[in-house]
Amino acid sequence: MITFITCLGFFNSYAQEAVKTDSVKVKITMKGLFQSRYSFSTHKDIDLNGLHHTDGKAIYNDFDIKRARLQFASKISDRTDVVLLLNLADFKSDPKNKVLENAYITYRLNQYINLKMGQFRPAFGLEDMYPVDVIKSMDYSNQYTAFGNNGWQSFQIGASLYGAIKSELPVKYEISVVNGNNRNQVMDNDNGKHFSSRVELGLQKRLQIKMGLNGGLALVSGSRVYASGIDVSGIFPLAKKWSLELETEVKQGNNHTLFYGLDSAKRTGSVAQYQMRGMYILPNLRYAINYHRLSSLEFSCRYEYFDNDFKHASNARQTWTPMISAEFLKAYNARIQIGVNVDRYKRNVPATTQYNNELFIIQVQSRL
Repeated sequence: MITFITCLGFFNSYAQEAVKTDSVKVKITMKGLFQSRYSFSTHKDIDLNGLHHTDGKAIYNDFDIKRARLQFASKISDRTDVVLLLNLADFKSDPKNKVLENAYITYRLNQYINLKMGQFRPAFGLEDMYPVDVIKSMDYSNQYTAFGNNGWQSFQIGASLYGAIKSELPVKYEISVVNGNNRNQVMDNDNGKHFSSRVELGLQKRLQIKMGLNGGLALVSGSRVYASGIDVSGIFPLAKKWSLELETEVKQGNNHTLFYGLDSAKRTGSVAQYQMRGMYILPNLRYAINYHRLSSLEFSCRYEYFDNDFKHASNARQTWTPMISAEFLKAYNARIQIGVNVDRYKRNVPATTQYNNELFIIQVQSRL
């Protein structure tokens, strides 16, 4: 760790010197995010990962550093940017396939055509459009995690083409092709690729109502799989200091990670029959106080329905996440969140993560 920090210091000094001496002015910015939380489960036989323990030896409360991110962005020309994002909190466990999150280069031809290559989050849903530190709930949704594990969302290695069309009906688009086997891999695990696209329509400017259409096809271990989704979001002013932010999303697709993770003797049918689907709705009531350093108070409650295999061993998971958030300074530069994840399954399965539970979370964050 000391060596790593020393290298960062050397990199920063070298970059500043390069900016001074090079005829091309290179602009380098550095940002950071710190998130720490205390969590406890209301059931002493269910640990913080939701796993039910039959021996009563669950770790049901804990202090944790959730994220300790450093982001470096270098504008090496008026058209080219390079971005690196590290999460140093991943060093607390086996850092293999972790730590490095974003590592990509972009080239801007014009507002209509931009190119990106490296490791990044391909646009395949509403939650890909913003970082986790400005999310209106405690964390990303269950379906985001599942579709990320299947190569559609979260950090993937590949390339994308994206842009925007400014008109009476603003349109943003992104077309991506990625390996689909998640981040920091030595190479792809097969010759197939994930092809996905997102089109976002600005339906109403004043209320910032947007609709996104997402779709993708892939070849995984010789089998064709798909994923699709639709999302809507908007901001509705209620009074001088009150506003309601609303977002909702629906997705469905093959769960090929589950299929190929099973022993071949336990598989029923083909990968086409293993499908997952989910939806969530997230209303967030915001009160802009702007009193000294306290900027706002927010009250949200996300409801989510998710089933990771609705055609075979269906065991739908419903999750409620009520949360109170206090924002200090501006743009969530300092934030305190208090919330609870309430999980309810169609049926409890002992000694698995499919078990009813309530997990309380107190989280603080600072953006640097």
